[in-house]
Amino acid sequence: MKRIKAACITQTVCFSNHDGETTAYAKKAIVQECEKYKSQLEKSGAKYKILSEKTNEDGSIVIEIKKQYNSSPVGEYLN
Repeated sequence: MKRIKAACITQTVCFSNHDGETTAYAKKAIVQECEKYKSQLEKSGAKYKILSEKTNEDGSIVIEIKKQYNSSPVGEYLN
């Protein structure tokens, strides 16, 4: 019988403005969207680790994250 002993997924998530707008308001909206995503991760109870977070000149934010896949155990992946 096959069993999953540990599983994680690595994602690169880019928060950006679809129309390329780089005003202060647009940048603030991107930051708010990113913070909302992080708070949703906390509320979900999923285990995760942010590997990197970079803010680009245009205000876009790129996050590389490793997180729990479904409800599988994470084993040593997040250490």
